[in-house]
Amino acid sequence: MTDPQRSLAIFNDLEAEQDTLAAVLARLSPGDWSSPSAAQGWSVADVVLHLAQTEELVADSATDAERPPLARLGSVDEMAAQMVAAQRGASPDMVFQRWQQARRAAMSTLRDCPAGTRLPWVAVPLSAATLATTRLAEHWAHALDITEPLGLPYPDTARLRHVAWLAMRTLPYAFGLDGQQPGTVRCELAAPGGDVWRFGPDDAASAITGPASAFCRVAAQRLKPADSGLTTTGPDGPAALQVLRSYAF
Repeated sequence: MTDPQRSLAIFNDLEAEQDTLAAVLARLSPGDWSSPSAAQGWSVADVVLHLAQTEELVADSATDAERPPLARLGSVDEMAAQMVAAQRGASPDMVFQRWQQARRAAMSTLRDCPAGTRLPWVAVPLSAATLATTRLAEHWAHALDITEPLGLPYPDTARLRHVAWLAMRTLPYAFGLDGQQPGTVRCELAAPGGDVWRFGPDDAASAITGPASAFCRVAAQRLKPADSGLTTTGPDGPAALQVLRSYAF
């Protein structure tokens, strides 16, 4: 499922997504940084620390090609929680600076990655473009974790196309994790700008249709399928919506 628009735009769009989040973080008060995020058990500062730590892993991946996928080292969620718990306590300014430095180093790693190189990540090694897509999806989802509890706007953009693409690319893996045979599904999603994004085979017997914003939030587990307003048809559409995800663990 090659998407030329995605592969050409992803690095610039990842940087733009991070810049948008940086502008939000720059305006937060010390009280905002210590307030609970929508990520259970984490403050806003914890979420940004987690993003910094994972961007550091991206930067290290280019020089640690033999590192096994993170999923082989144990529960990824538990590892992330332990990493945050071990390093929390720095001032908001220090956490913000650490993330800024880490994201720039990670971006250089991804942009400079030779063609054909695959970098170790969560479940399997990924191309630089696909890893950049996962990073955009994670930064977008965690931006919602930060902004929604604070009542701050974080408008949807055309960059959600990458998140939707990733969710469709990950669908066979998601079916497998649920113990199901992968189904063939197409998606027709109403984009934030009014366009329609189509993914999957045109002749697929099953489909998911509706707003791209809802589709991406379901994939990020920020919205329950039953509350999404998305429509499913065919033998595999309902199951696909239930297992949909934009991450690989």
